[in-house]
Amino acid sequence: MKNIIIIIQIIISIALISAILLQARGTGLGAAWGGGGESYRSKRGVEKILFYLTIILAVLFFITSFVSSVI
Repeated sequence: MKNIIIIIQIIISIALISAILLQARGTGLGAAWGGGGESYRSKRGVEKILFYLTIILAVLFFITSFVSSVI
């Protein structure tokens, strides 16, 4: 059972890394100090799907990590 969870976790982690790298670059922390006014646009289309996919993958990674530590 633990081996299956580890394999699932590896697959999720590769997908999460890919989803993060595919996202469009923002200004990062530059917007916090007055820069990057263009970062206040809304996400549309593929960018929105990729954003939600990243959140879902991060939650799944957390869940599999928790389950792996409990087992």
